[in-house]
Amino acid sequence: MGSKNKLKRFEENETFKNVIQPTREEVITNFSLKGKWYSFFENDNPIIVELGCGKGEYTIALARKNPNKNYIGIDIKGARFWRGAKTATEENLPNVAFVRTQIELVDFIFAKNEVSEIWITFPDPQIKFQRTKHRMTNASFMKKYHTILKEDGIMNLKTDSEFMHGYTLGLLHGEGHEILYANHNVYKNEGAPKEVTETQTFYENQYLEVNKPITYIQFRLKYSPS
Repeated sequence: MGSKNKLKRFEENETFKNVIQPTREEVITNFSLKGKWYSFFENDNPIIVELGCGKGEYTIALARKNPNKNYIGIDIKGARFWRGAKTATEENLPNVAFVRTQIELVDFIFAKNEVSEIWITFPDPQIKFQRTKHRMTNASFMKKYHTILKEDGIMNLKTDSEFMHGYTLGLLHGEGHEILYANHNVYKNEGAPKEVTETQTFYENQYLEVNKPITYIQFRLKYSPS
């Protein structure tokens, strides 16, 4: 993408009512919507979050199907989620928002028990050991997700990375979390959830063209009261 095109998208993002672009300092010190997302959406419907949302394919697709739920895509790359924000604006989807910030700040964006469901779609698996701290399903991230999720909140991981799939399954088993569904090739399993198979991201379509298996895990995080 050319720099002029990126700049144009950044400028257009500024005009979208469904885009929030706080500074890192604003997020850490006192993010105004933390615990108050009902005021943004003007309802108290369940909140579903897509982390590392990219172009916002899941945010948009699920919002279309479920008008009684609110969807928030989070990504640091505004030029990517511009597509989702623009689509939501053009289609007048009132239950969509995008936040430009780092994933590791998610517990500053949402209050305790404010989120009903989280989607992680095709994250960088960060395979090298020294990159473990950046892996979006490591123990530190899981605790952040647990904080913002409601007691029965659901997590979804969809990835083309067998490494990420296996790493996450191992962590879930090791820490005693509840695995609701897991499959190494979700498109070859007749029982796969429709929300998983009816929506494809930009990158997912590329993987499917070369017959690369897509894995999926749905789970609940369980931690003993401290």
